[in-house]
Amino acid sequence: MTTKTRVGMSTDRAELAARVAGPYLLTPDVDAVAFYAMQSRFDAALAAGVSVVQYRNKRADATERRTQARSLRALAHAHGALFIVNDDVDLALEVGADGVHLGRDDGDIATARERLPHGLLGVSCYDDFARAETAAAEGADVIAFGSVFASGTKPHAVRAPLELLRCARERFTCQRIVAIGGIDASNIRFVSAAGAHAAALISAVFDAAEPGNAVRQLQHAFHEGQLEYDSQRTTV
Repeated sequence: MTTKTRVGMSTDRAELAARVAGPYLLTPDVDAVAFYAMQSRFDAALAAGVSVVQYRNKRADATERRTQARSLRALAHAHGALFIVNDDVDLALEVGADGVHLGRDDGDIATARERLPHGLLGVSCYDDFARAETAAAEGADVIAFGSVFASGTKPHAVRAPLELLRCARERFTCQRIVAIGGIDASNIRFVSAAGAHAAALISAVFDAAEPGNAVRQLQHAFHEGQLEYDSQRTTV
């Protein structure tokens, strides 16, 4: 895979996309009562330096999702982090999110791009390189692959090999490459060493005794992998 795909990106989107880096925090599915405890852990992770967060909550109804998204967006922006909404372009627009992330069944990529001309558009591509090519051609800024490791959140998810990240980093020079699935402090360096710009995770932070400390450990390990990736490129 040597031909490189270049898709035009506005300056403001390019600046936003450049901030998709390191640990990429996804919120867990929680009920209304547990949301408040989760929000405190979310704040601690942001204070430790997480630069991009994605709101998802399959348990919440539409009203709860609006309220929760507004609250988390305010926290994220207070810490200078990007705030992305999962699945829902309407909600992203309503709460002033920095972008939206779409899965396979979450609507048309090109239509989402039209509705969010200045926002980030992320697309889940699983283990499907052809889907990534389509996503890039239709205006995606962020391309996610996974599950790269066994995932407790989605135990039956397809597995995406680390080599897919290497190929995607080479091919999609205007997009940010995100790894997802089963990532924690013990393996995050492998995804950055393979070329991922960011690593999406949930339990590695929200299940940790100290979310802030967990984030700092993840950042350190991710940076080690980045150094390995950079050294591989300079010696090839």
